[in-house]
Amino acid sequence: MRISMTAVGVTAVLALAASAAQAQQTSPTNQMQKQPSQTQSQAQPDKDSQKFIKAAIEGNLAEIDVGKLAQEKGQSPAVKQFADMLVKDHSEANVKAQEVAGQLKVEPPTGSSIMQKATYTKLKLLSGATFDSSFANTMVSDHESDIKEYQKEAQKSDAAGKYAKAALPTLQKHLQEAQKLQKELETKTSGNPKPSTSGAK
Repeated sequence: MRISMTAVGVTAVLALAASAAQAQQTSPTNQMQKQPSQTQSQAQPDKDSQKFIKAAIEGNLAEIDVGKLAQEKGQSPAVKQFADMLVKDHSEANVKAQEVAGQLKVEPPTGSSIMQKATYTKLKLLSGATFDSSFANTMVSDHESDIKEYQKEAQKSDAAGKYAKAALPTLQKHLQEAQKLQKELETKTSGNPKPSTSGAK
């Protein structure tokens, strides 16, 4: 009887030990299976959002550059006033955009895109009323295009979407002011002879 009871006791102890060991192996495995999936989702931001915020930074830098150019070359006080607003607002927006770029693991661009640089170069060659008119036209088309992209991105709930949603009112204000400036300059031009571009710098 003693031998039989001892054997039963040893068997019970071994069974408990095996059960405990299995539980320890199963629990960490489950945790490890969950952790990589969570880390992976955090490590892979939305590629479209990354592309958007990169373009947003390039756009801000382009507007700042063109705004500074208009501060220098603008003939109309209204153009200079619009340029001041452009530089101020897009400088502030770019600080926020770069913060979002960091969150989305995007290396912030240090300059505008090739096409935006080409637009800047074209404007730089103009002067006087011709510059003012071309500047206003460019601002209208730029902001119309930007608003469409920002409205699309604003549908998202990530950092880029929140940035786009917050920036939209300012962009819409810029478009309204640019359209007003465009009409004002067209009215002045229609009442005066077309300026000569031969003296453009």
